[in-house]
Amino acid sequence: MTVPLLEACDLHYAYPGAAAAARLCPGQRCDALAGSTLAIHRGARLALLGNNGSGKSTLLLHLNGTLRPDRGEVRCDGAPLGYGRRALAALRQRVALVFQDPDDQLFAGTLAQDVSFGPLNLGLDEAATRVRVAASLTAIGLADRADLPLHMLSHGQRKRAAIAGALALQPDLLVLDEPTAGLDPAGVALLLDHLDALHAGGMTVVLSTHDIALARDWADEVALMHDGRIVAGGSPESLRDHPCLRPAVFRRSRISEVP
Repeated sequence: MTVPLLEACDLHYAYPGAAAAARLCPGQRCDALAGSTLAIHRGARLALLGNNGSGKSTLLLHLNGTLRPDRGEVRCDGAPLGYGRRALAALRQRVALVFQDPDDQLFAGTLAQDVSFGPLNLGLDEAATRVRVAASLTAIGLADRADLPLHMLSHGQRKRAAIAGALALQPDLLVLDEPTAGLDPAGVALLLDHLDALHAGGMTVVLSTHDIALARDWADEVALMHDGRIVAGGSPESLRDHPCLRPAVFRRSRISEVP
């Protein structure tokens, strides 16, 4: 059997203060992850589907080592993650995480300066960095915006700018947290077209969403998340009648302090 590129194995995690909050609200969960297991294979186009509060963002933050599980482990190419400085730096070059809010990720004066940060931080010289910046901006349709200040970009452009910064690291896996949130239909279509092109070029892509139609139409594989667990996985068609996708269940959120 092929070893997954990245694998979350029985992850358990609770945010600091969650247990105290749960004591004040009987019946409310305090664990953000309650035994989540997910295998991501090379070449996947996978949607992590779940309602708000199901633990999607928390799980994604474990995939690049931002969070460390209370129990369980994350494996890259079959080996458990290390959480030392060098190990995390190497992991984040291979597994690039794009946050839901681009303003949590963008910080430089111009778009080109922001995208160049990662390659320069890796020790590339200016010439090699320029090549990576140009390629990343072209891949996401922002080559003509390179010299603009970030505040002059639209919300959708800032979303794509954050992706360009991730692509400049030349990762094996691109992980996006709710990338279509806040976009109008045209912006969603444009973003998904760019993600499809990246996938066609060999990129493994994982995104989280609470949009059932988006997961059904975009993904080749869907992992359904509910109450801190992956409760089902497979093709979009195979999950069509899953009980967790009933509207009343899907809208319910009972967890606090979980992004």
